[in-house]
Amino acid sequence: MSTTLPILILTIPFAMFLILGIGGVKMSRKLAGVLGICGLGTVAVLSYIVAFTYFFSGDAAFIVDGVRQQLQIFDVTWLKFTDRMVVNIGFLLDPISAMMLVVITTISFMVHLYSWGYMEHEPGFQRYYAFLSLFTFSMLGLVVATNIFQMYIFWELVGVSSYLLIGFFYKLPSAVSASKKAFIVTRFADLFMLIGILVLSYYVSNAPADGPLGSASAFNFIMLNSNAGVIANSVLGATFMSGSVLTWAMVLIFVGGMGKSAMMPLHIWLPDAMEGPTPVSALIHAATMVVAGVYLVARFFPLYCIVPNSLTFITIVGAITAFYAAVVACTQIDIKRVLAFSTISQIAFMMVSLGVAYNEPIEGVHYSGLGYMASMFHLFTHAMFKALLFLGAGALIHAVHSNNYTAMGGLRKYMPVTHWTFLIGCLAIAGIPPFSGFFSKDEMLAAMYNNHWFWGAWMSMVAGLTAFYMFRLYYLIFWWDENPEYKKEGHKPHDAPWQMTLPLIFLAAVSCVAGFIPFGELVTYNGEPYHIHLETPVAVTSIVIAVLAIGLATVMYAKKNPVPSKLKNAMPRLWEAAHRRFYWDEIYMFITHNIIFDIICKSIAWFDRHIIDGTMNGLAAMTQFASARIKGMQNGLIQSYVLWYFLGALAIAAVTWICIL
Repeated sequence: MSTTLPILILTIPFAMFLILGIGGVKMSRKLAGVLGICGLGTVAVLSYIVAFTYFFSGDAAFIVDGVRQQLQIFDVTWLKFTDRMVVNIGFLLDPISAMMLVVITTISFMVHLYSWGYMEHEPGFQRYYAFLSLFTFSMLGLVVATNIFQMYIFWELVGVSSYLLIGFFYKLPSAVSASKKAFIVTRFADLFMLIGILVLSYYVSNAPADGPLGSASAFNFIMLNSNAGVIANSVLGATFMSGSVLTWAMVLIFVGGMGKSAMMPLHIWLPDAMEGPTPVSALIHAATMVVAGVYLVARFFPLYCIVPNSLTFITIVGAITAFYAAVVACTQIDIKRVLAFSTISQIAFMMVSLGVAYNEPIEGVHYSGLGYMASMFHLFTHAMFKALLFLGAGALIHAVHSNNYTAMGGLRKYMPVTHWTFLIGCLAIAGIPPFSGFFSKDEMLAAMYNNHWFWGAWMSMVAGLTAFYMFRLYYLIFWWDENPEYKKEGHKPHDAPWQMTLPLIFLAAVSCVAGFIPFGELVTYNGEPYHIHLETPVAVTSIVIAVLAIGLATVMYAKKNPVPSKLKNAMPRLWEAAHRRFYWDEIYMFITHNIIFDIICKSIAWFDRHIIDGTMNGLAAMTQFASARIKGMQNGLIQSYVLWYFLGALAIAAVTWICIL
């Protein structure tokens, strides 16, 4: 494959960012929108061509003995610190990067088109499209990175882009606060990621050049993943706090993924990030940015498998986060926050699937890499139906001018297209066949049951909660008693314009058929094809749980009744705690204000003012005092100078004599 298409995939969105960011103020809204949409449409087409060529062309360069290869389409040196520590900029094409090219450009293009209608009357329209292009460029650069540091550079660019998009409505204090919160939390996590990268790179770079690792860059992904066992042996004797240095490095790298993918306890930024425009929520927080953590673990998967303790840590964090987010989603009123916590739960589902996967044959397990494949499969399907749900939420907000379901109800009669597409999204995420979420979730649950029955049972419970809260949301929006405001003149809701409706229909269609893609033939941890087949006991159990959960939601929310209020009143403290996210924000506020600011920072400030500044001020005062006392010595009289010279000489002589004695 030539380098032309990969280079264009990266340069076009960056060029759109520069054009719209610098020249947007001189453009009309229509021109800026057309440029942004056409630019991303072109990138999407180029990405499809690259992915299709890689997966289906049968080129001998892409498949060797039935195994899909990792290829560096180009890789040029950018910074060279030592012979082994070299930072390159390149384009890595392998199964997961090709898949992510399709995901990112598809969702981004749908969001660009949708935004043309949704953001039509918002100030800063041109700036908004510039930020969208920058974000897309950052995500594309991240997923095709050939080395750790290229990924880290674009990882930080994604953080900057999300900060700009979340805080787009910068005149709203809540939006400014949310953007700062997202930026600070993810930067805090990225510090640990950087430390992990440096630790890993240090030990790899010190391996002998004539050894198994050769002289390849210590940051290169292909070298790292293909020599995971050798790397483990090279740091085998290095320990820290009774743990392997390699384990520490991989856990620290995962902390960066925890921040970006909003895993507990670094999840607090994502619900507030809904303050940004709804299309931004679909782009950043449903389909691309939040899956960066999942992609990070998948990219380092062979290294994580070398240190099973790190996989156990990932599994535990993911399982706790998935359950927590699902419970909180059951009590939210803001429809975007329901979807935000749903995103946290689903991303955690993917993390657990990766955590229970192995890259070595396991006795009694038909495919040890099932969890990896299933996680990537769900990443793909979830991107489509979650973007659909967020864009559907945007159409609802556009119609009723409120984020809360209390301003909705009975909307199926007024917004049929939004109703049916939103229902498809709910069925997909609930895991009802034949919608896409069923197939990917079945494979993840099968991997979990194969690892240990506990993980399968735990995540089946989470899947049941998912079906319940999504259909709770669906019924409250479309079936509950309609808002009396609809009857007033000029308040009648209606479906969104075609720019917003077309992406809903497209994503709904994809959510219907994506489950039938032979995903295992295309994306696996080792490039070898895997034929997906349903695990009948797991599938039946999953369907039964989902149907029961949907049935419970139907009884409670299909029409207005006192049951929800009775349950809330029966457990008021639990409901309030879940509604307030189990007080995580309050905990962070207490820690930051009462401990960090009031105790630690004030103590440091006191030490700085009284000890550091006091010492410097004391020295200055002593100098001024001495200067005031001896300045009379400089009086211009030669006799005085001779006297002081004589006294000084006597003093020196006396000291010398005492020392000699």
